[in-house]
Amino acid sequence: MRRLLYFMRDYRKESILGPLFKLLEASFELLVPLVVADIIDVGIAAGDSAYVLGRGGILILLGLIGLISSITAQYFAAKAAVGCSTQMRGALFRHLNSFSYKELDTIGTSTLITRITSDINQVQTGVNLVLRLFLRSPFIVFGAMIMAFTIDVKAALIFLGVIPILFAVVFGIMGITVPVYRKVQGQLDRVLLHVRENLSGVRVVRAFNRQQDERAAFHADSSVLMKTQLFVGKISALLNPLTYALINGAVILLVWTGGKQVDSGALTQGQVVALVNYMSQILVELIKLANLIVNVTRSLACLSRINAVFDQEAGMREGSYTGEKGVKTGTTGAAGAGSRAAELEDGADGVPVVEFRDVSMTYQQGAEASLEHVSFQAWPGETIGVIGGTGSGKSTLVNLIPRFYDVSEGSVLVDGVDVREYEFQALRQKIGVVPQKAVLFSGTIRDNLCWGKKDASDEELLEALKTAQGLEIVEKKEKGLEEEILQGGRNLSGGQRQRLTIARALVRDPEILILDDSASALDFATDARLRRALRERKKGAAVFLVSQRAATVRQADKIIVLDDGEVAGIGTHGELFETCEVYREICLSQASAEEEKAHEA
Repeated sequence: MRRLLYFMRDYRKESILGPLFKLLEASFELLVPLVVADIIDVGIAAGDSAYVLGRGGILILLGLIGLISSITAQYFAAKAAVGCSTQMRGALFRHLNSFSYKELDTIGTSTLITRITSDINQVQTGVNLVLRLFLRSPFIVFGAMIMAFTIDVKAALIFLGVIPILFAVVFGIMGITVPVYRKVQGQLDRVLLHVRENLSGVRVVRAFNRQQDERAAFHADSSVLMKTQLFVGKISALLNPLTYALINGAVILLVWTGGKQVDSGALTQGQVVALVNYMSQILVELIKLANLIVNVTRSLACLSRINAVFDQEAGMREGSYTGEKGVKTGTTGAAGAGSRAAELEDGADGVPVVEFRDVSMTYQQGAEASLEHVSFQAWPGETIGVIGGTGSGKSTLVNLIPRFYDVSEGSVLVDGVDVREYEFQALRQKIGVVPQKAVLFSGTIRDNLCWGKKDASDEELLEALKTAQGLEIVEKKEKGLEEEILQGGRNLSGGQRQRLTIARALVRDPEILILDDSASALDFATDARLRRALRERKKGAAVFLVSQRAATVRQADKIIVLDDGEVAGIGTHGELFETCEVYREICLSQASAEEEKAHEA
């Protein structure tokens, strides 16, 4: 709750004025039964039409003032609720972007989407209702009881007896429904996950003819959600009939006792009508309060889920080193590397552009290590090939360079400085990454290419496309660089998406270029042209080529062979073919031994 109040700090005025105008409206509403009593006891009893019309005019005036007050309160409440949810959503999005891959993998994408959309919308609804009804409904309930005491103490005792029972019913049902609503949101996450997996993997589902199985699985998840919602809905639905029964019973008792008092002359008919009106007001407000409680319980459940994400601290701490020459700064706690940044007064000259020092990496505590005791150096202008079988740790190795994950042991250095000492922006500005899965965003081709460099000229974009063998993609499009790309690049083939993502990384002209199996969708001829163009272009950059193809890394200056997370060998193609059994097996599995020897010769 404290976090919610923090997000409402910019809407203090609206949060105060909204309830105040609602209380003003409620005050006028409490006066209505007294005016009605006067009309009956004075105007009608005396046959005074002018008096009746005058009091009727007062009722209309009270209604108009109440309407204006209500609209004003609605405006302030809506402004505060929408503003609060907007700030919360923005803060949550920023917090999510501070997560490393480890936190994102642990929490899960589907539940994060639910929390930043559905959960925050529910909190927004709850804030709106609380500002409008949380003070108004109790004010009317207790105000009506007090007004009843001003009319007749004996009749008002009925109010005094029924209100605590009503509150016990409302809060009792609230105690049951709150934990169930939390469960409902969790099951909604599961349904969303199932939908997301099916939509993203629809081709696989149809290729294996698993539509019926997936429908059955979805129906099972959806049925569990439905049953839970029905259960909590039935409990919540008890609020209205129970409160109606209690109030109507109280009205019957009130009319019975009031009728006797009218016969004895202790009360007038107008006063009895006023008491019944006050009881009716209590009924209406308790129904509103019941609905408020239902929504607030759901909002609290959603708020606790949102807070759980906020409470999840990012596992990575950003360093303070900006990468500028001559800048000396202290370390932020990088283990094993010391404060190397403070020693670099003359830039990174004479040091490897990338260095791994006895690096080990484990994704989850207790799991097997994905990398163990990896050490190597990469110098400016070198092409480093990384090859190995599936699950050997190739992607893990290159993901440590831009610090997508932190090492478990050892240290990774860029320009002689531990990556944990860098500011994220300063580190990643040096690096161009082309991931395994080619990801493009909705917008034009130019928009996507300029992710690497916002102010890139057309010449720079076309040069990067030419190197990435993607120039023909633009040339064949009617609008050229202004051609629209659909979300995820759905209007492009797999090879076209890969070439555009390579071009996007090249536009930045990075010091370190990482191609993580990014040519898997390219044919061998295009792949060969790409590698030749990269060799001609690299301009002193260190290039990491991750691939399962021996032909892709064959011409690399240095090849790192990984086998089950360990370095099986480091060297050139010729050296490794003679000395590294793992590498030789990979080569022989992709080409005959005669072809390998002929190529060596």
